[in-house]
Order: sequence, then C-alpha cells, then structure tokens
Amino acid sequence: MSNTLSVTVGQYSQTGRKAKNQDAYGVLAPPEPMLSTKGIVAVIADGVSSSEAGDKASKYSVEGFLNDYFSTPESWTVKTAGQKILTALNRWLYGQGYYIYGTNKGLVTTLSILVIKSTTAHVFHVGDTRIYRLHDNELECMTQDHRVQVSEEKEYLARAMGIELHIEIDYRSFSVNEGDYFIFSTDGVHEYVNEKNIIQYIHDNSSDLNKACQLTTDEAYANDSPDNLTCQIVRIENLPSPDVNAFYQKLTALPFPPPLSSGMQLDGYYILRELYASSHIQLYLALDEESQKKVILKTPSLNFEDDPAYIDLFLHEEWIGKRLTHPHVMKVYEQKRHRQCLYFVAEYIQGQTLRLWMNDNPQAPLSEMRAIIEQVASGLRAFHRMEMIHQDIKPENIMIDKHGTIKIIDFGSTKIAGLEEITTPIERINLLGTRNYTAPEYLLGYTGSVRSDLFSLGVIAYEILTGHLPYGEMGKKAEKLNYISACHYNPTLPVWVDCALKKAVHPNPTR
Repeated sequence: MSNTLSVTVGQYSQTGRKAKNQDAYGVLAPPEPMLSTKGIVAVIADGVSSSEAGDKASKYSVEGFLNDYFSTPESWTVKTAGQKILTALNRWLYGQGYYIYGTNKGLVTTLSILVIKSTTAHVFHVGDTRIYRLHDNELECMTQDHRVQVSEEKEYLARAMGIELHIEIDYRSFSVNEGDYFIFSTDGVHEYVNEKNIIQYIHDNSSDLNKACQLTTDEAYANDSPDNLTCQIVRIENLPSPDVNAFYQKLTALPFPPPLSSGMQLDGYYILRELYASSHIQLYLALDEESQKKVILKTPSLNFEDDPAYIDLFLHEEWIGKRLTHPHVMKVYEQKRHRQCLYFVAEYIQGQTLRLWMNDNPQAPLSEMRAIIEQVASGLRAFHRMEMIHQDIKPENIMIDKHGTIKIIDFGSTKIAGLEEITTPIERINLLGTRNYTAPEYLLGYTGSVRSDLFSLGVIAYEILTGHLPYGEMGKKAEKLNYISACHYNPTLPVWVDCALKKAVHPNPTR
C-alpha cells in the first residue's frame, strides 16, 4: 500500500441541447512535497446562462482556483487559502463583469470545489452545481443548492460567483476513506438522472470512470435535459498511511552531527566557536567558506537522536524560517550544498538579546522603547499572516543589534496551522513558552491563538517600560491574576499607555 495520497479521475462533458458549453471542470494533483502540504484539488463550475459570458466565468474560476491555491503559503489552512482565493476571485469577476459588460451579470458562474489534504476532504461551494460522496454504496450530497423558489414553476439562483461584490461561500470538512468516490455534476445532469443509476454506472465501470461519467450525462440527455451536461468523478485510491517505520526513516535520513569545536569544518562551514549549548540544541558561529560570511549553525542535541517528535520539531524550525522573509525575523538560509548531517544555517546577528539590552538600559528614552515594541509587533505580524503562532515570545528570543534593529529568533515552539492538518503517526510536541510570558489560556490547558502572542508582546512592552512584570512572578493559579498598573512603577507613563498595556495582558483573550 502506498503512503502517498492518490486518486483516479473520470470526466465527461457535452454541450447537450445548448449552442455552446458553458461548463468547466478540472483536477490537479501536484508532486511532493506540495501533495502533502496542499493536497489534491477537483473543481466544477457552471456558467450562468443569463450572464453575458458564463462560459468565460466558469473557465476563469476553475483555472484561477487551481492555479492560485497551490501558490498560497503552505502554512495556511485549506479553509484560509480557499476563502482568500474565492473572495479575490469573486471580486475580480464582479469588477470585470461591470468593466467589460456594464452589468453585474457579466461574468457569473456556480463553483464547487473539493480539496483532499492528508485524510480530510474540504468542500467550498456556491451555486447549484453539486458534489456527492459515494461511501459504502450510499450516495450523499455534500453541497446545498443556493436557489430560491418564487412559485411552483419558477426559481432562481440565489448565490453565484461574480454577481455581487461580497459573497458567502459554504465550507465544510470531513474525514475520508480509501475507496470513497466524489461525483461532481452540473444541474443539467443531477436534475435528470436517477441517483441509483449513478451508483450502478460507477460499479459497472470502476476501471473506466470516464465511461461512468459519459453514461451519466447520456441518461440526462435522454431524459430531455435542456442544459450542458458535465460529470466528474474522483476516487480515492490511497491515503497517507500512518506508518511509523516509514515516517521515522524519513525523519532520520540525515544523522545528527557530532559535537563541533573551533577549527572543525562541516560541509563548507568553518567553525569559529560555540555560542550556546543546552540539553536541547547547540549554536555555533561559523564562516561560510564560499561566501566568506559569518553564519549561525544550529544543531540538534545527541540526547534526542532516537526521538522522532524532537526531530520533527527541529525540522519544522528550519521549514518555518525558510518561509518567513521579514526585516524583524531571523533569516534561515536555503542549503545549496549537500548536507552530511542534520543542522540548519541562519543569519548571524551581531548584537545582544533584548534581556541584556533591558538590563543595560533601564532608563532608555520612551521613543527608543516604543521603537523596539513596534518592531517586535511587526515581526509577529509576519508569523500571523502565515497562520503561524510563535508561542515563545520573550526577551531572550529577541535580538537587538547596534543600530537598534530587532530580530525575533527561535521558532522551536511555533505552531503552523497548515501542517496541523496533516496526519502523522507521532504525537507532535506543543512546547509552551516561559511561564511569565506565556498566555494564561495555555497554562489552563486551552488552545492558543494569535491573541496569545499579543499577550506575550504586552508583557514585554510592560517590562520594557517599567522594569517589572504586570502580574509579578506568575504562579500556578493563572486564572487569578491581578494586574498592577504600569503607572505604579513608572508615574511618567500616560494613562492611555497603561490602559493599552492592561488590555494587551488581560487574562481573558477575548478581552
């Protein structure tokens, strides 16, 4: 059995009794690693006949989603990626429809999308095209028609892409199984075909799904369907298997490096000295002999050589760093040379931690303190835009150079929403930050959010401005925290600053 997601596809479309075919459809299964991080996408669209260019609208929508989805950050969830694309695509159709045709009925189409990522299906839908699921010989419609009936004889489409500037997209997700079928159809098909016959066509033609699709559309035509006829079938052949041995083999493809010391060489890096060592990691200052630039080598601890959860976390730190490009986030460099062992390379920041700076500058000007806080906030926004939560913002994980430029470092605790959707055979470690800077919801056992990082930022801002912590040393009773006014420690602070700090570090993340 394969450990890789795979599907078999059948498709058939015919013009039917109309002058031209306004339907569009498509499936895209990318190669690895995108297959794992983004999944497989199948789409169907039915250009609205009453619009000026329904055929173009359906084509633009299918091609636009298939192209744009795989260009979104891998750290985004499927839901976030899909909704952002569809919002932009709808506005484009609406704008182009008005610009070219002078009406909101210029480029209008229905759209139904299935994304299969890991072992979960995600459905986005607007209009009256449909997606059915065939599981254990039971056919279930996974979408709802957006139609309004005004009389026994007349009904109209209530929602479609391109008809309004703002659109509501249906979304749902559910687990899938190997052998599941997904049947996509336009209204010209499903309104004129017996559902039991669809099941029979699939069973009789399981080795030729194109034939099953053709028989389905032929039945609709024989039953006097006046519309275009499109059917698409996707069968899940293999789902990613939680094979522990295969997963561990992949994680351990590179061995851990031995302890390094000054004068040693590793893959073209000359080790200058050890900067930091703990029971979890080592940091070395090294010279890249090719570029003659100083860099940081981060290596895993030999204490965790047989710990797959630790290795997975270490690899994620490099993965995160390569996807974040921001002036206030530490750079992680792409490895162009062959690696003999497991480590990653980051920029060398000549400076000190924010903790040391705070110790050295307890009476720094307010403007300087504010500049530091603004830079940290700017760096955090880079994480949040990528649907990442740092989860360990503290003065020790912030560097400041001689020019006053801030860099957020250490991504070991960062949570990545998009990767959380991928099934793995190991239980991923969710490392919490340092207690005094960790949001109370974590300490109470709840899931964190972007607001949890804002709590940590608020604590740092409070400490920079006052030299103290807003709740003193946080004990185990995270639910009983009493805020100490920043003005108590620094009477020169404006009241509005104290109010902003109090809000930022409120124990309730919704407040």
